[in-house]
Amino acid sequence: MRADPAVQLRLLDLQQLDTTLGQLRHRRRTVPQIAELAALEQRAAALRDRDVAMRTAVSDLERTQAKAEADVEAVRERIARDQRLLDAGSVASARQLEDLQHEIASLRARIAVLEDAELEVMEQLEEAQGRAAAVAADVAALAEQRAAAEAARDEAFRDIDTEGARVAAERSRVAPEIPADLLALYDKVRTDAGGVGAAALHRGRCQGCQLTLTPADLGRIRGLAPDEVVRCEECRRILVRTPESGL
Repeated sequence: MRADPAVQLRLLDLQQLDTTLGQLRHRRRTVPQIAELAALEQRAAALRDRDVAMRTAVSDLERTQAKAEADVEAVRERIARDQRLLDAGSVASARQLEDLQHEIASLRARIAVLEDAELEVMEQLEEAQGRAAAVAADVAALAEQRAAAEAARDEAFRDIDTEGARVAAERSRVAPEIPADLLALYDKVRTDAGGVGAAALHRGRCQGCQLTLTPADLGRIRGLAPDEVVRCEECRRILVRTPESGL
C-alpha cells in the first residue's frame, strides 16, 4: 500500500485524536464521584434499613404506650365510679361496703403498677425516638453528600463531554484527508491493537510497541520508497516515518 508521506504523517494526528478520545472515555468511566456515589449508596442502603428498624421500634412503642395509657385510664374510671358509690352512701350492707373499699384499694395498687409500666414505656419511647432522630439526621446528611457528589459528577461529565465533542469534531475534519484504503487499514489495526493503529518510528524505535528495530529492519525501511506504507514487524501497527526516525 502506498500513501503520500504527508498523508502518513497526518495519520499520526488522527491517532492522537483517537487516543485522546479513548482517554476521555476512560476518564468518564472513572471520575472519582462514581466510586464515591457507589460507596454512598452502600451506606444509604444500610441507613435505610436502620431507619426502617428505628421507625418500626418507635411505632411499636407508641402502640404499647397508648395501650398502657388506656389501661391506666380504665382503672382510674373504675376507681372514680366506686368512689362515687361510697360518697353517695348508696351501699346498704356492711359486706358490700367492705368489698367496695377492698376493690378500691386493689385498684389503686393496680394503677400504681400500671403507671410504673407506663413510665417505663415512655422512657423507652423517648430513647427510641432519639435514636430514630439520629438515624434520620444521618439519612439527611448522606442525602446532601450524595447530591453534592452527583453535582460534581455531572459537572465532570459536562467538561469531558465538551472536550470529547471538540476532539470528535477535529477528527471528523482529519479523517477525510486519509485515503479510504489506508483509513480502513488504520481502523482495523487500531481495533486489533488496543486502540493504536499508527505509531511513529522515532530514533529507530516503534512508538507503538516500544521495540527497537534491528539494523537490518532499519536498512530495509531505509530502502523503501517514501510513499510505501510500513508495518512494524513486531506489533503490525502502521509505522510512520518522520524526520526523527533515525534512518
